[in-house]
Amino acid sequence: MNNPPAKKISVKNISKYFKIGFQKNDGALSRLMSSLLGKESKKIITVLDSISFDLSTGENIGIIGDNGSGKSTLLRIIAGIYQPSRGSIEKNGDIIYMSGFGLGLKQRLTMRENIYLICSIMGLNRKETKAKFQEIVTFSELEEFIDTKVYQFSSGMLGRLCFSATIFCLEQKKIDIVLLDEVFDAGGDLNFQNKALKKMEELIKSGVAVIIVSHDLEIIKKYCNRVILLENGKIKKTGSPEIVINEYINSNLK
Repeated sequence: MNNPPAKKISVKNISKYFKIGFQKNDGALSRLMSSLLGKESKKIITVLDSISFDLSTGENIGIIGDNGSGKSTLLRIIAGIYQPSRGSIEKNGDIIYMSGFGLGLKQRLTMRENIYLICSIMGLNRKETKAKFQEIVTFSELEEFIDTKVYQFSSGMLGRLCFSATIFCLEQKKIDIVLLDEVFDAGGDLNFQNKALKKMEELIKSGVAVIIVSHDLEIIKKYCNRVILLENGKIKKTGSPEIVINEYINSNLK
């Protein structure tokens, strides 16, 4: 009798709340008037509400939903970037979070310095980084900007740099769980997206456990075994890609 695949992630009843209220530069008069008018200085926003699911070895889960449904927040909680307000997460294996938005780059460092920083964070030593450096630069198509500080980069350039450095680091390291947050739009340019997609296909097919957040439903349908639909921070439906994606599309047509 075959043993079931090992669980790589177990998300148990996760909720996330954010407080919004006065800005730091609100004056005393503004605060006083709000108090006199009976307005609350703080408001609790529920971003995720009682989310539970498991991810097993070799499984790919897609997470879909409208903007603001909690998709990226959920991935950042799993990655450990955010702490949950309630619930717990069990992880079994090394995990990496990849975002197409250039998160984690240091704006006042150059492209070269950021590459060495990203590789160091991902566990590569200086010799390993040096060996991968030119491949990263060439793949990013940003050779002219190696010694430019990245605060001068466009959002597309940031995406290219972050994606290129991370994906080539993954070739060096044994990673068990990969979280992909809109990485398929990295760089904005169609040619680069096609290159990035081929690299991601190699990663997804390598047997790691993957969670994909993407607005590209064709990507979700092609690579995921199971799909979770989030709506207003709650799981509305989970199941096969065809069933869940069709429900999502039909709900948006109403």
